[in-house]
Amino acid sequence: MQFDQLRRRAFIKLLGGAVAAWPLAARAQQRDRVRRVGVLLPATPDDARYQTWAGAFLQELAKSGWSIGRNVRIDTRWATANADAVRKQAAELVALAPDVILAPGASTVGPLLQVTRTLPIVFAIVADPVGAGFVDSLARPGGNATGFMSYEYGIGGKWLELLKEIAPGVTRVAALRDPATPSGAALFGVIQAMASSLRVEVNHVNVREATDVGRAVTALAQSANGGLIVLPAPSTVIHRDLIVELAAQYKLPAVYFESAFVAAGGLMSYGQDTTDQFRQAAGYVDRILKGEKPADLPVQAPTKYELVINPKTAKALGLTVPDKLLARADEVIE
Repeated sequence: MQFDQLRRRAFIKLLGGAVAAWPLAARAQQRDRVRRVGVLLPATPDDARYQTWAGAFLQELAKSGWSIGRNVRIDTRWATANADAVRKQAAELVALAPDVILAPGASTVGPLLQVTRTLPIVFAIVADPVGAGFVDSLARPGGNATGFMSYEYGIGGKWLELLKEIAPGVTRVAALRDPATPSGAALFGVIQAMASSLRVEVNHVNVREATDVGRAVTALAQSANGGLIVLPAPSTVIHRDLIVELAAQYKLPAVYFESAFVAAGGLMSYGQDTTDQFRQAAGYVDRILKGEKPADLPVQAPTKYELVINPKTAKALGLTVPDKLLARADEVIE
């Protein structure tokens, strides 16, 4: 009897020790488990812009202790800008059941949300996530997606101010927008509200195909003192080189929403620091991997904007860049 009691006590003690060790073992297993991060990009692998942005994301993720091959695996899908290809790659990526997915903008977030309302999604450059139905509100996203906005609508007025500052003689402005991009209407509304105070007449022109761009820019050039504001949209990105080329041909000063237009020979751009947006997105991915939920992480507006100027283009247009404007530039492309 005494032996049986001793044996029973030893067994209970052993069981108690094992139970106590289970949480420790589970935590160790969770900590050592390789996590999976999906990345869906609407570009080809040789796209220099997305290479830079994706690289910044990975570098920032590494600063938080995530090492590829050791505790994290990155599944990247270069889906191109083709909508059908994006939808296909979105479905394939969701099928892998990653712990979280990075998706830059609306062209990738939308297709992902069509196939999953549970896997966490972090976006880096969405114009209007509430209007697009991606989140319930900026403060409390509520669903499985959150991230960073590409701009606030007030930036539309800033584009018009900058155009008048670098080209004071401009009195007629065409805003090129894609009717399929909802944010275009709101941005144009802000530009229009600012127009009277700057004594400028503004009109919006819908562009989707190359022929639309050619027709719009040619029509603007028929009268003197014209200028362009190019609004963010997939079509304006696709036709970037054509827009820049036509603006140079007709000697039209133009303001763009991202620096790639200026690098291609455009006059000036003002927009969010996209590289910084991808770094911040890595911070949200890190927090989700460590247990936080997208629903509880507020959508944030950009904290850094870039003014980029091409003085060579200004000279070709017969413009002199004001010293004050040049001093404010974050980058000057010669």
